[in-house]
Amino acid sequence: MHVIDAINNAKEPLLSLEITPPNKGTSIDELYQTMDKVMPFNPAFLNVTYHQPQVVYEEKDNVIYRIPKRKKPGTVGICASIANRYDIETVPHFICGGFSKYETEDALIDLHFLGIKNILALRGDAAVGERHFIPHRDGHRYASELVKQISKMNRGVYLEELEDAHPTNFCIGVAGYPEKHFEAANFEKDLAHLKHKVEQGAHYIITQMFFDFDVYKRFVERARKIGITVPILPGVKPLYTLNHLTFIPRYFHVSIPHHMVETMENARTKEKVRKIGIQKSAELCKQLIDYGVPGIHIYTMGRGNSTRDLLQELMG
Repeated sequence: MHVIDAINNAKEPLLSLEITPPNKGTSIDELYQTMDKVMPFNPAFLNVTYHQPQVVYEEKDNVIYRIPKRKKPGTVGICASIANRYDIETVPHFICGGFSKYETEDALIDLHFLGIKNILALRGDAAVGERHFIPHRDGHRYASELVKQISKMNRGVYLEELEDAHPTNFCIGVAGYPEKHFEAANFEKDLAHLKHKVEQGAHYIITQMFFDFDVYKRFVERARKIGITVPILPGVKPLYTLNHLTFIPRYFHVSIPHHMVETMENARTKEKVRKIGIQKSAELCKQLIDYGVPGIHIYTMGRGNSTRDLLQELMG
């Protein structure tokens, strides 16, 4: 099923999750254990992350070789394995970085042949060691360009202008940033980029994580005001350690409300910190549901226990 159909046909806000592939050399069993903890809550679909490899240069026999090294390979394999094992729609992240347009086309054909019907189209982060995003010289600089290519393939239009070509059938999700993308000059510019992605064919939006209901509410209101009409799924990350209070804002360029930080910092034990963080995350989800969101998208980061605890707090 296409994600957009699941959203539109849902009688109540649906649940979706994001997971990351295991590190290279580790077992998939830990990921299965995470899935076993969250599947009782009936998620509608599952996103699987993908990142550019780190590029290193090594010398051998007086020749310098450029070697890409990927810490977490296996996005497509994870999608296929999870879909087969749990009978759930899986959505691979598909990025611009590191791919030419022809490589992008070939990879999309592979996904189509595998029966994957949904894609989250992203520009992707800068590669490890790069200060800013550098596109492939024959690739896409912006996610809107990637969305456009996927949309054209959905119409049977390929780079080589093949006649009577069979179309793909992808539902396309894109990312939205309630506190704006950190590289955007201003909020208006960032919303214009988001609208362009929708105009190129995106069917729905998943937001970056946020921790204040009003941040999401203002974002949706401003998006609707400029003509963005597709569903906007809010992204939620459970907080459960004090380290999150510094790591998450620094790494994801988002803010955490003062009252939430203060309450967690005043907790005297790790157990109380965890309990407060999960409760605050559940309160945010309840506010969002009362507001009428189409669903809740949870960033698990591979942590099944915290996701399970959040969902139990929310539903029980």
